[in-house]
Amino acid sequence: MSTLNPLRALVAAFPLAFAMPALADIKDYEFQLTQYELKQGDGVVVTVRLIDKRTGKAVPDAVIFASRIDMEPDGMATMASKLEPMPAPEPGIYSFRTNLIMEGGWRLSLAAKLQGEVGTLESRLILKATP
Repeated sequence: MSTLNPLRALVAAFPLAFAMPALADIKDYEFQLTQYELKQGDGVVVTVRLIDKRTGKAVPDAVIFASRIDMEPDGMATMASKLEPMPAPEPGIYSFRTNLIMEGGWRLSLAAKLQGEVGTLESRLILKATP
């Protein structure tokens, strides 16, 4: 009788495996620029939206622990500017103040942890500073 108890427990738990929602993968999320072209200068605000690609909904409360903006698209990766995080205007929207000192291509690199997800979301987004 003791050998049947583990089997009964397994059979009883089997339907629960199908009742649980599918877990997301870190690849199910992405940062998107809200504007791809920004006016060159100091005090420029770069804004991104973090979305769940499966639903298209914004994802709030991400912890962005690494950020960088540089001119890598124009072959000048060492030409970087400081990024200052700003308060979120709404859930799932993340903004940074920076100095786009030159017109041309800029790369925004972000690394974030998402609540309830394993792994790190890394994004490299390309924008353009215009005169």
